[in-house]
Amino acid sequence: MLTLTDQAVAAIRDLTSRPGLPAETGLRIAPQDGGDGLALSLTDGPQAGDQVIEDVDVQVFVQSDAAAALDDKALDVLVNEDGQVLFQIQRQD
Repeated sequence: MLTLTDQAVAAIRDLTSRPGLPAETGLRIAPQDGGDGLALSLTDGPQAGDQVIEDVDVQVFVQSDAAAALDDKALDVLVNEDGQVLFQIQRQD
C-alpha cells in the first residue's frame, strides 16, 4: 500500500483544510488521461473502487488502476527554490 511521508501529510493537510472545502476533502491519485503519468486532484471523497489511505487527519484516494503500481511506493513532497510544493513518488525505505 502507498505510504505517506510526514512532509506529504503536512502538504495534503494544507491543501485540504482551506476554507470552503468539505471536511471529507482528500487527495486523489489516478492515471493521467492519455499519458503514462499520474494525476493528483482534490476531491470531496473516494470514488467506487478507490483504495483509501488515512494518515493522521488526511485522506488519499488511489484509483484502483493506479493502486498496484503504487503498492511499494511512498508519496513525498519536494519544495523547489520558488517555494512551490511538488509531490513525488519514491520507493519505500
